Amino acid sequence: MGERKKKKILVVDDSQVTRNFHAYILRSAGYEVIDAIDGADALEKLYMHPEIACVITDLNMPKMDGLTLIGRIREDDAFKDLPIIIVTTLNDSTDKLKGYEIGANFYIVKPADPKFLVKSIQIALGEMIQ
Repeated sequence: MGERKKKKILVVDDSQVTRNFHAYILRSAGYEVIDAIDGADALEKLYMHPEIACVITDLNMPKMDGLTLIGRIREDDAFKDLPIIIVTTLNDSTDKLKGYEIGANFYIVKPADPKFLVKSIQIALGEMIQ
């Protein structure tokens, strides 16, 4: 794989099973994964690791939900262009519209197809898709 440094992806979900599933997919695709249990935890980790290349977040979480998290990320000039992918069970068109309006780049309904999730990240990061 050469000297290429692995890009860090922040996975935010209150379900440990979901975080582990997404982490497995992303590590298999060559990414490093940092996980967070909710939006508040995610913001802390984002400031601790400003090199994070992409955020994958659920919407329904305790403490701070995904929409609030995305709004807070987009308010910070340092992260205004950070790719954000929503992965949620909410499949209503109004939920999708809210997600895109607040600043998400992609909206994926659970369960996320592993190949589609990885391709979405590659597109969001501007990587070559093979």
